Amino acid sequence: MTQAKGIGPLNDIKVLELGQLIAGPFCTRILGEFGAQVIKIESPSGGDPLRRWRKLYKEDSLWWLLQARNKQSITVNLKEEEGQKIVRQLAEDADVIVENFRPGAMEKWGLDYESLSEKNPGLVMVRLSGYGQTGPYRDRPGFGAIGEAMGGVRHITGYPDRPPVRVGISLGDAVASLYGVIGTLMALKHRDTAGKGQVVDVALYEAVFSLMESMVPEFDYYDFIRERTGSALPGIAPSNSYLTKDGRYVVIGANGDSIFKRMMFAIGRDDLASDPELTHNDGRALRSDELDKVIGDWCAQYDLDQVLTILEKAEVPSGKIYDASDIVSDVHYKARDMIQKFQLSDDEDLLVPGIVPKLSKTPGATRWLGPGLGEHTTEILLAAGYSSEQINNFRERHII
Repeated sequence: MTQAKGIGPLNDIKVLELGQLIAGPFCTRILGEFGAQVIKIESPSGGDPLRRWRKLYKEDSLWWLLQARNKQSITVNLKEEEGQKIVRQLAEDADVIVENFRPGAMEKWGLDYESLSEKNPGLVMVRLSGYGQTGPYRDRPGFGAIGEAMGGVRHITGYPDRPPVRVGISLGDAVASLYGVIGTLMALKHRDTAGKGQVVDVALYEAVFSLMESMVPEFDYYDFIRERTGSALPGIAPSNSYLTKDGRYVVIGANGDSIFKRMMFAIGRDDLASDPELTHNDGRALRSDELDKVIGDWCAQYDLDQVLTILEKAEVPSGKIYDASDIVSDVHYKARDMIQKFQLSDDEDLLVPGIVPKLSKTPGATRWLGPGLGEHTTEILLAAGYSSEQINNFRERHII
């Protein structure tokens, strides 16, 4: 039997997770890492589809083992009235419900906030969806990729002479999840003072849109639309990726005024360090192409390690571009416990990412990896007051 409660700052919080894939489950993963009891409600017929996404370990994906760490899995058929009654009973003493179904699904099952909060007025419900719970687009299906497109980030990602591209992760879902966590904590804080819960409404496109810096004011005031600029940081210079002599790339951010001067002195361009037109960023931005060529030509003369050594000595922010093999072997990752090892079986171990952020008094932890489908169903239903006979009957009729 797994220990439901953790030792983190949320160890007195009970969370029900209804949903699947990324946005909702990533939100609850973070809550669980910091001690919350997370009960994940899955369909008896296969469970969360994430169990089959990407690389597999036996029956479940490696992504699942990470995404569902510290969670308890219970199977409930939400399409059946008795399954819905089980969830309503579990919700009576829950602190938080996190769901990422399309708007209207929870209402259809009688699991809407108004109904659940009648018996549990302190309940917080976090609702993550593509377009939010209101507005003309609310009923549209919306994955993270669509949120990235509508939120503006896809338009500015890539090179100007090529189609827009996506980053290699589910950015829209992840950002929405983080807002879900923030909303949860704020709603719980409000409950502590007001005694009432509330609904936290997170739209994926809005989560992405919130990252778009001054895009809207620039358009409104200057009629300026940001476009794709490749690896450069538009309007901030110099900041780019540069090819080194040994065919590797280095990322350099020398866009601070004093950092720029140190960078120019380090590469032997004292003339640029003392050029009054380059003292501040607005002047450097006008000559960004020139500065990129100067830095690129210098990087091409040295291997990556040489470039990093020179720039580190000059205190210029720089780094190589890491892949997974670089990450798991890096001494800094290891020193900060960001690569953790867990036992899969008697003769197999698995490396997983550590916990973010690091709290000095109440740190988060990985207590176990993603559970088997329905692994905790009996345990949780017994604790909720159901008898063994009732549980067996539910199984026979495919309610759980």
